Amino acid sequence: MSPVVPRFELREEHSCDGAHVVFVRGEIHMTTVPDLSMRVTAAIDAGNTRLVLDLTGVEFIDSTGLSVLLSGLRQAEQAHGALALVCANPTVLRLFQITSLDKTFAIFAGLDAARAHVVHSTDGAP
Repeated sequence: MSPVVPRFELREEHSCDGAHVVFVRGEIHMTTVPDLSMRVTAAIDAGNTRLVLDLTGVEFIDSTGLSVLLSGLRQAEQAHGALALVCANPTVLRLFQITSLDKTFAIFAGLDAARAHVVHSTDGAP
């Protein structure tokens, strides 16, 4: 029996407005968070402190995934930047609500609004 490989993809795009977008698809959990964590840290270390994580294609997030998102938010804020999430999946949004992280993160239904938020944010606050 071969192990089940989780569906997980990352893609990045830097827009001319200064926002750096990481598109995430699939499942964010213990086996996939190292890739996401490295990608977010590398983007911020490279000076991309206006970061949008587009979670539109995410089907599942566990507690390790939430931890990585919180770490990314702290890193962006420490670099005097901002981080916003794009999420329209009701199941994933419910997780943010249950954990009260919807009050911690700037969460938007669409990419344009999230980009505008991080570009115009002056202190990294949601």
